Amino acid sequence: MSNDPLLQPYQLKHLVLRNRIMITSHEPAYPEDGMPKDRYRAYHVERAKAGVALTMTAGSASVSRDSPPVFNNILAWKDEVVGWMKKLTDECHDHGCAVMIQLTHLGRRTRWDKADWLPVVSPSFEREAAHRSFPKKMEDWDIERIIGDYVDAAERMKAAGLDGLEIQAYGHLMDQFWSPLTNDLDGPYGGSLDNRLRFTFDVLRGIRARCGEDFILGVRYTGDEDLPGGLTAEDGLAISQKLKDSGLVDFLNVVKGHIDTDAGLTDVIPVQGMRNAPHLDFAGQIRKATGFPTFHAAKIPDVPTARHAIAAGLLDMVGMTRAHMADPHLVRKVTLGREDDIRPCVGANYCLDRIYQGGMAFCLHNAATGREQTMPHTIPPAPAKKRITVVGAGPAGMEAARVAAERGHAVTVFEAADQPGGQIRLTALDERRREMISIIAWRMAQCEKHGVKFRFNTFADAAEVLATEPDEVIVATGGLPHVEVLEQGNELVSSAWDILSGDVKPGQNVLIFDDAGDHAALQAADLISASGAAVEIVTPDRSFSPEVMAMNLVPYMRNLQKRDTTFTVTWRLRSVTREGNRLRARLGSDYGAFTRERIVDQVVVNHGTRPLDELYFELKPLSSNLGEVDYEALTTGGLQEVRKNPGGRFRLYRIGDAVAARNTHAAIYDALRLLKDL
Repeated sequence: MSNDPLLQPYQLKHLVLRNRIMITSHEPAYPEDGMPKDRYRAYHVERAKAGVALTMTAGSASVSRDSPPVFNNILAWKDEVVGWMKKLTDECHDHGCAVMIQLTHLGRRTRWDKADWLPVVSPSFEREAAHRSFPKKMEDWDIERIIGDYVDAAERMKAAGLDGLEIQAYGHLMDQFWSPLTNDLDGPYGGSLDNRLRFTFDVLRGIRARCGEDFILGVRYTGDEDLPGGLTAEDGLAISQKLKDSGLVDFLNVVKGHIDTDAGLTDVIPVQGMRNAPHLDFAGQIRKATGFPTFHAAKIPDVPTARHAIAAGLLDMVGMTRAHMADPHLVRKVTLGREDDIRPCVGANYCLDRIYQGGMAFCLHNAATGREQTMPHTIPPAPAKKRITVVGAGPAGMEAARVAAERGHAVTVFEAADQPGGQIRLTALDERRREMISIIAWRMAQCEKHGVKFRFNTFADAAEVLATEPDEVIVATGGLPHVEVLEQGNELVSSAWDILSGDVKPGQNVLIFDDAGDHAALQAADLISASGAAVEIVTPDRSFSPEVMAMNLVPYMRNLQKRDTTFTVTWRLRSVTREGNRLRARLGSDYGAFTRERIVDQVVVNHGTRPLDELYFELKPLSSNLGEVDYEALTTGGLQEVRKNPGGRFRLYRIGDAVAARNTHAAIYDALRLLKDL
């Protein structure tokens, strides 16, 4: 048996967990009709077969009809959930993995105009900032029926064969009872802390009576709301002790903070640029004080940190949830002594930010996550070895090279710069986003292990590509900033890239026109404002930076709002002219013939990129497929068999921003789904 603390078994009541690593409750938004069907099952099974000890399914599985999901959650109040959960549980059990689920009533953390248009309920009239619904203050019959709904949902989970469940109590209805900020009820469910906890213990008693002692039961809860007037750390310790002393629960799953605002949510679930494992010591204090089984997860992205959490006695089970989105085979690689092969979580939070905007959870740099039915996490060998030439070593090109090499092909990569990375290397110059470089560093290490040949400082032309005698050519040359968007004065503006690279120094009074809505404009604003300059970000959109999404926006706002920064929405930059040694920027509106003017000393434009595609069009007439992609085959897993030019010596494809300006995930997905079958 290994001496690795992470690989030691752990006995939780009667259940023996094979190691100390778990996936905490989260909702990847994969259900169909509220049910965890094939996509959902494949996602959890992939991680189960790779060795994780416990997978906690379904963050926020809804127990009641009047708790409509604001994103695609499991509907645990429906009887049909039993069959689907049983299929998932049985298959995970077949691979030695325990399965639990998180149940909740969202309370005010939802909207009345979802699903059946029932009133949102809470123990007070106070609405949540994030979801904006004014709740109905709960009546006695609301409390009674929701307690029954929790118990019924728990019974369904036991019938499905799950090992246990946890109740969600941070930001949702449970915690809305707990917090003095959100509970205005009179006794017996309001007032003192014991009264505010009564709802929770009524639910727990009901579940225990219905499901028995052999069904494991826990609570995931905040031990400190970190909010003026809210639950304090002292309150959290008292609650922890009361939960333990009740004899009704078998574990505590501790978080710290509040989730009623984007900023609060981001502190509970930190993103890149924020400190790793910020609440680990707090969870350890709860464990030490209670001597009770304690679980925790909050940006524990790497194995050494997880190992420390167990070895130092801070936790009994360590949650590595986003880390398992990045690499579902994390535990298997630890077990095999291959930690250096683990695909790192870079904290980009593309997964969760997509959920909160109504999409499925996808990992920024593992395009197979959530697509386990069609995309491989382990690349299968090709039936025959080919020579594959990749031009460009950004995220698309590096993924293409990695996948091709793991297929067993002979791969050559041309890159104009002296090192790989493309736009990601530019992004990672920002200290807050430096974790992004791991996307490239991991792929570079994998390519080197598989013998990929790199030719840096080479701006490849057609002759150099043809000299490699390729069977397949992948053009991943990316794009260049496009700033020629004005009626007048295009030559007077700089690009966001110019600022980020240091090629152009910040001015003192700067207008940034953001018509792409991605990170580049905010990164430029951050860098410029840090120099002491006054910055105005202007966008024609009705909200700024819509592509950055909620949780990634928080660190930017914390920097920009403490500086001289202004945000102006619904205005479009029309022209820039010189006025002495300054610039006159004329703004127009998509809503009518309105204009405004600004006098500044620098104008920066962020308008995405245009493909760097000269090489592609140079090679296109020489290729057998004339660059054509069979989209039906690409999207359904078929083979690319387009042959249009009998004299063509190779097949030609382009991917990533060499096609059109998109994002890192799109570039990597382009490469994976094309190269996995070449």
